[in-house]
Amino acid sequence: MTAITPRPEQAASQVPAYRIAALLLGVGTIHFVAPKPFDDIIPAELPGSPRFYTYASGVAELGIGALLLVPRTRRLAALAAVALFIGVFPGNVNMVRLWWGKPWPLRILALARLPLQIPMITEALKIRRNA
Repeated sequence: MTAITPRPEQAASQVPAYRIAALLLGVGTIHFVAPKPFDDIIPAELPGSPRFYTYASGVAELGIGALLLVPRTRRLAALAAVALFIGVFPGNVNMVRLWWGKPWPLRILALARLPLQIPMITEALKIRRNA
C-alpha cells in the first residue's frame, strides 16, 4: 500500500486556508463562550436582538472555518469567508463609533480593525483561487 504524500508546494498552499480556518473557528467559538462584547458592537439600527446577530455570525464563522479545512469544500468556503468579512464590516465601523469616547489605545484598536478587513478579504480570495 502506498501513502499519498502531498508535494511541498501543495502543502504550503494549504497553510493560508488552515490559518483563516483557525481564526474563524477560534473567534466563532468566542461568540458563544463570551457573547457580550460582540453584542455591544452590533448596530442598534438592525432589527431584532443583538444576541441573534452574535450567534448567527458565530455559526457562520464556525461553519466556514470547518469547510475551509476540507479541500473539497475550500473554494466555496473561501468565497463565503469573503462575504462574511464584508458582512461584519458594519459592526467594525459601529465599534469605532461606539469607542470614539474611550481612551486612545482603544480607539486605535477599533480603527485598526477597519483596514485589516482588506488583507483578510484578499487572503480569502487567494485561498479560493488556489483551492
